[in-house]
Order: sequence, then structure tokens, then C-alpha cells
Amino acid sequence: MSKSKEIKERLQKADKRFWAGDNISEILEEGDKDNLITEATTAFESVLDALVIDRHTDPNSKGTAKRLAKMYINEIMSGRYDPMPAATAFPNDGENRYEGMLVVRSELTSMCSHHHQTVKGVAYIGIIAAEKLIGLSKYTRIAQWCSLRGTLQEELANDIAREIQNATGSENVAVYIQATHGCVENRGILAHSSLTQTTVLKGAFKDDSGTKKEFMDNVKLQQEFAPR
Repeated sequence: MSKSKEIKERLQKADKRFWAGDNISEILEEGDKDNLITEATTAFESVLDALVIDRHTDPNSKGTAKRLAKMYINEIMSGRYDPMPAATAFPNDGENRYEGMLVVRSELTSMCSHHHQTVKGVAYIGIIAAEKLIGLSKYTRIAQWCSLRGTLQEELANDIAREIQNATGSENVAVYIQATHGCVENRGILAHSSLTQTTVLKGAFKDDSGTKKEFMDNVKLQQEFAPR
């Protein structure tokens, strides 16, 4: 039995979905990723053969199948196979309790699950502090972990919001993503100036217009001062 089929059977037995945007790390065992790379290498060799690319004598195509397999599993889709990065939480209480809004800017790279083209952009994550806080870098780590898989931008914004809620215990979370899509720029309409924006609002960000305005004002301010 192939390793991928064995893993699928484990997932089905555990009633776990395994769409392109789903994390399956909790079902993986030691050595599974290496075995998947080996199996995917063979599959990519078949793809190159079907495209009539000489992977034996073409020096630029030798080893390409393995490079692709490693890139998918260890890099551009690693958010499917690796567990979420640890986000140590600190109590937010006492006389120094922070009750305001926090907005973090995070660059991210994802992949469109339709055409496997790159999605590059920036996520702005807003949160109203609750009973615990996480380190500033953890917002970016969580956002990048969510993005490193096949997904749609609309789904990605929801995924980031949900994981930030889980990590912080706050219901009040907002995510604004602005990104360019390779599937629009490099194929089809070839729209090189295309830009897509998505917003997910939870809790007070959704229910209170003033909170939403404060978040979007912070986003605009960060956009003005962001490195270009």
C-alpha cells in the first residue's frame, strides 16, 4: 500500500477531511513526510513525462521532480503537514491589563488551490485583548502557517481569524488581507495590476461600527508607513 493511501485511510477512519486547505499533521507519524516526498517525486516524474519533458538528459530538468515534491511538502504547502507553531500565552490581568486594540501587519505567501499559482500579500490582524496575550511575532507565525497550503483568499482570512481566536481566547478579531494572485496575473486574463481584498470581522469588530472604523483606520495608517 502506498504511503498516501495509508494516510488517507487513517484520515477517513478518524473522520478527518483532507482538502487542500486542511491541516493533517495530527494524523501523520514519524517518517511520513519523507515517504510522501518519495511518492510525490515519482508522481511528478510522470507529470514531466506526460508533458514530453526530457528529465534524463535535459540538465535543467534533472532532479526537478524531487525538487517539486520537497517544495510542496516542506515549503509552499507545509501548513498542511506541520503542526501550528507554538504560541505561548501570557496572562493579561492586574494593574497593567491591556484593554485596547492591537493591529499587526503580516506579509504572507499562499497558493491558489485551483491553479496552484502563488498568492502574495499582506494580512492586517486586529484584536481586542482578552484574558491572555501572545507575542507579537506569533500573529505572523500563525498567519503564515495558515497561508502555506492550497486555499482561497476568502477561506484564508477566516482560517487566520479562527486560529487567532483560539490562541488568544478573544472573540474580537478582525483580519484584512490584500493580495495579488498568480492565477489572475500569469494565465487567463493576464491582469498584472489586479488586487484582491478580503475582510473578516468577529465580535465587536462586526457589531460595533466605531471598532470597525478604528481597525480600518489603523490599516490605512500602517499602509502609509509600510516598507515599499
